[in-house]
Amino acid sequence: MKKYLLSIAVSFLSLAAFSQLAYTQSSLPPNAAASVNGFIIGNDAVEQGIQIALSQGQKDSPELRKAVVGKLIEITLLSQQADRDGLANSDKANRQLAQIRQNYLADLELATYIAQNPVSDSDIQAEYDREIASLGPQNMIVEYKVSDLAVATEDDAKTALARIKKGEPFDKVAGSMSLAPNKVQGGAVGWVQAGQVPPQIASVLIALSKGQVSPLPIKMPQGWYLVKLEDKKTTKPPTFEQAKPSIRAGLTQKKQYEFLNQLRQGATIVVQ
Repeated sequence: MKKYLLSIAVSFLSLAAFSQLAYTQSSLPPNAAASVNGFIIGNDAVEQGIQIALSQGQKDSPELRKAVVGKLIEITLLSQQADRDGLANSDKANRQLAQIRQNYLADLELATYIAQNPVSDSDIQAEYDREIASLGPQNMIVEYKVSDLAVATEDDAKTALARIKKGEPFDKVAGSMSLAPNKVQGGAVGWVQAGQVPPQIASVLIALSKGQVSPLPIKMPQGWYLVKLEDKKTTKPPTFEQAKPSIRAGLTQKKQYEFLNQLRQGATIVVQ
């Protein structure tokens, strides 16, 4: 039920379909939007479809509701025909339905866990205070515009650094030597904060001036790196109210990760 809903009000819902709905509506239960061969399409399903359409930029209107009801009728007709054709019991259908059920239950379990273990306002305040304290006495967010290149060996890193010191542009060296995917962008990483990168790189970044390249190769678990500080800026941190939604989302994600980690630790998992 995606952008397709935009057009079905005009192209799929005929006046005859509307008149048929009006004709049978008096025999429907109060919570029903339509009935198809005795199968009830509930108002809850219609409201869910409307919310999906609204999230995609649609405007709520009687026409949108009619379009959603019409689409649900089509889906019901097709699923009923699939039953009559014996498709519901096919191996393919059973595999797909089992996967849909599994995905739904997984989402439901996570949603239920978060509902029972919500992120409180005090949790958000504590995280906000921690992040503000980490900014230091100036109470400003420092961001670094970074480029990097990654190679497999220290010798390769020294070769790259020698080329840069001789005057070759960093992006050209990164494009020819780096093993990282961003080599196609000349090693461009974008704006980051020191806390968002590994400490080995953060300690080098904060000591660089604009335009400088790390004086020595940086050893990392996955290889050897050179970084260039393209630019640097400071900004005021957001207020608590401004930061609250993103902090809540981050803490919620953390709770979900911790819950999943608990499940992993208590499970027997075998991977081929």
